[in-house]
Amino acid sequence: MEHTASARNAEAAGVPGAGAGADGTGAAATGPAAAGPAAAGAAEGSAAPRPSAAGQDGRGSASGAGAAGGLHVVLVVAALSGGVGAHVRSLAAGLSARGVVVTVCGPAGTDELLGLAGTGARFHPVEITPSPRPRTDAAAVGELRRAFTGASVVHAHGLRAALLSDLALRTAGRVPGLREGTPPLVVTFHHALLATGMERRLLRLMERRVARSADLVLGASSDLVTRARELGAVDARLGPVAAPRRRPAEAAGAETRADASAAGPAGPAGSAGSAAEDAPLRDREEVRAELLAPPRRGKRWGAGRAAGAGGANGGVDLDRPIVLAIGRLVPHKGYHLLLDAARGWRDLERPPLVVIAGGGPQAAELRARIDTEGLPVRLLGHRDDVPDLLAAADLVVLPSRWEARSLVAQEALAAGVPLVATAVGGVPELVGDAAELVPPGNPEALSAAVAGLLGEAGAARRAELAAAGPAQAATWPDEDDAVLLVLSVYDELATSR
Repeated sequence: MEHTASARNAEAAGVPGAGAGADGTGAAATGPAAAGPAAAGAAEGSAAPRPSAAGQDGRGSASGAGAAGGLHVVLVVAALSGGVGAHVRSLAAGLSARGVVVTVCGPAGTDELLGLAGTGARFHPVEITPSPRPRTDAAAVGELRRAFTGASVVHAHGLRAALLSDLALRTAGRVPGLREGTPPLVVTFHHALLATGMERRLLRLMERRVARSADLVLGASSDLVTRARELGAVDARLGPVAAPRRRPAEAAGAETRADASAAGPAGPAGSAGSAAEDAPLRDREEVRAELLAPPRRGKRWGAGRAAGAGGANGGVDLDRPIVLAIGRLVPHKGYHLLLDAARGWRDLERPPLVVIAGGGPQAAELRARIDTEGLPVRLLGHRDDVPDLLAAADLVVLPSRWEARSLVAQEALAAGVPLVATAVGGVPELVGDAAELVPPGNPEALSAAVAGLLGEAGAARRAELAAAGPAQAATWPDEDDAVLLVLSVYDELATSR
């Protein structure tokens, strides 16, 4: 069957880190001490063994569904922020298509948020809250035990999902009727810890517990792999998150609805190699006219010297540069930094209009600052037409404090739109020389980079970046590669039990 694909199959497909112990650099990693100095400190200790897996079937559990000679994989997810939801949906669809029995566990409504209908995966509701709640967590552990019955592998995405999955596996011995043996626990680290104070200390404790408890930690970027090894992970490897292919708009948006980021149906990015699915649906000039038109309520935004220029098109200057940002309006996305940079563009001969596609808790404060300071910035809210927005944009900016393999960056490069991004996390290794990188937390550098590219002197560099983007995107693993990678990992771990 297809789901027994070995590590060799994945390596043949060009998947980094597919071999046993591979860390994505070509070095064989046989444990925490592998692959050079990044592994220093990883031998502090390993996780204690967990008791037998999962509990009795009940209330929609997929008990034993994969026991008849095939893999049964349980994907566990809590928060669907960033590209996590899109990645989980991609894995669920790809694994199911290869004959794996897939159960997705997550809060009620996750199946609709991810658009699981039609993927072949089944859904088991488990209320996993963003922060610890003793009663809710106890109930979640019980539900996870039921969902894990008969599972070959449990794959948790994020700290909360991983912590409760580990607790469910460790306490499963209290439930009668369990089979002997424990399904291995795979954990994907999608994000770095950006919290401060007491919250950061608590999250670091959770992170260490999860890293040492997992049979394998996959990091979405190399810095996360290094972090897992430093925390004492038994095995840590690179597990890139590929930008998902878009589904038709009517199929609804996993990331748009799940985390309120202004993404398309399957997330904020479309994968290279899916041009037909990611092609713009509307005429570029039509979209530009819509974006550049004055707001309906008469509020002034981005007046500058270019507002009202050009008598055609209702007074809209269609040649005014458009700078596009996409993502959830949360602190780590760095939108206040972007607003700081935008202050420097107001006095340009033709100031760009910054459009931010996305929703989130910072919307009100960002809007208030835009209005108060008269910044050339427009908040678009939720959008499901990211290919159209990309086609209309002159530049894409990614001002984040941290990113792994940013789906926004992936889509911008694949679409041939010049990208200016902060050099954080996995962004430099993702984009290579195909984007303009600036130091994080430096609005002056961001402002200068954008202004330089949009000026007459930057035309050649823009053309260079537009050509380099698709070429760089062609080197990335796609969704099929990502699925082959996890299949090789599941097969390796399941057969070793």
